[in-house]
Amino acid sequence: MTTYLLAGGGTAGHVNPMLAVADGLRARRPDDEILILGTAEGLESRLVPERGYELLIVPKVPFPRRPNGDALRFPSRFSRAVKTVRGYLRERGVDVVLGVGGYAAAPAYVAARRERIPAVVHEANARPGLANVLGARSAAAVGVAFDGTPIRRGEVVGMPLRPEIVSLDRAAARGEAARAFGLDPARPVLLVFGGSLGARRLNTTLAESWRDIRSAGWQILHITGEKNAVDVPGEAGYVVRPYVDRMDLAFALADVIVARSGASTVSEISALGIPAIYVPYPVGNGEQRLNAASAVRRGAARLVDDAAFTPEWVRTELVPFLSDPEQIAAYAEAADGAGTRFGTENVIAHLDRARAARQEARS
Repeated sequence: MTTYLLAGGGTAGHVNPMLAVADGLRARRPDDEILILGTAEGLESRLVPERGYELLIVPKVPFPRRPNGDALRFPSRFSRAVKTVRGYLRERGVDVVLGVGGYAAAPAYVAARRERIPAVVHEANARPGLANVLGARSAAAVGVAFDGTPIRRGEVVGMPLRPEIVSLDRAAARGEAARAFGLDPARPVLLVFGGSLGARRLNTTLAESWRDIRSAGWQILHITGEKNAVDVPGEAGYVVRPYVDRMDLAFALADVIVARSGASTVSEISALGIPAIYVPYPVGNGEQRLNAASAVRRGAARLVDDAAFTPEWVRTELVPFLSDPEQIAAYAEAADGAGTRFGTENVIAHLDRARAARQEARS
C-alpha cells in the first residue's frame, strides 16, 4: 500500500486538479491511502470532505510582501507549519508528496525535503506561484499545464481534469445537450461564460450585442454566473442561465466559446478541441493572458483585451468571424490536439517514478 499526501488549495484552480489526481489514484488502487493537506480557510475545507477524503490541516502562513509585523513573525509561524506537516508525514507513513500550490504547498515541500520524502510539483498557471517556484528547486519532478511556464525543470503534462470532461464525447452528447438547454442541435452554438461568479464585461457586452450574433445565424448559451448576472431576456435561440452544473453538456453543444482564460477553463477547452475567444481577467499578475498564449500561438484561439470586448467589437470582429465557416473550421482543426485529456495520468506517472526512485535508493 502506498500513502500519498496531496498538498494545496485555497482556490478551485488548486483544489479541483488536486482532487482529480486523488480520484485517479483511488480508482487505480482503492487500498492506497490518500491524504489531503490544506488550510481551514480555503475551499478545500469544504470540497475535500465532500469528496470523501481526509483533510489534514496546516496553519495558513502567507509569504510577507512588505516589511511589517507579519514579516517579523513569518519565520516562526512558517517553522511551526513545517513542523506540523513533518508530524503528519511521520505519523501516517507518507511515501510521496504532490504539491499543487497555495498556502499548504510551501510547508509541505520543506517538510518532505527534511524527511527525505520525494515531492512532485504541479503548476496549473502559465505564471507559476511562489510556493511552486520554491518547491521546484528540490522536487523529484515538476509538471506544468502550459508550454513555456517559467519554472525549473518544468515538463508539460497538462491539467488533471474532471472525469466528465475527460470522458466527454461531444458529438454523441450533442443531442442530449441541445434538449437540456432547449436549443437546436443542427444550428451552431456560441457558448459564453465567465466562471462561477460570472464576468461583468462579458455579460454587459452580450446584453447589448446578442441580437447581432443571433442575426448571424448563431444560437447563444450564455452562462452569466451568480454574482455578476445582468438582466437580459431569454428568447428562442438565446438561452441565459445564471449557473450550469453540467458544463460537460454546455461544452458538448459549443461550436465556439467566449470565456475568461483561467487555467482550468483553457485546459478544458483545449482538451476538448473547441475554438475559443479568450478575454483575460484584467486584474492580477497577468496569468490569464499567459494561460491562453499557447492556444493563440497554435491558431486555436483569439485573445481580446477586457476593455476591447465591447458591443462594437462583437459587431465588427466576432460576427464576421462567426459568419466565416472556413475560418472557424481552421480554428477547429488547430484546436484539435491543442490540449490533453491525460493530465491526471501524467501527474500520477510523475508520482510513480518519484516513489520508485526512492525505493531503488533504499535498496
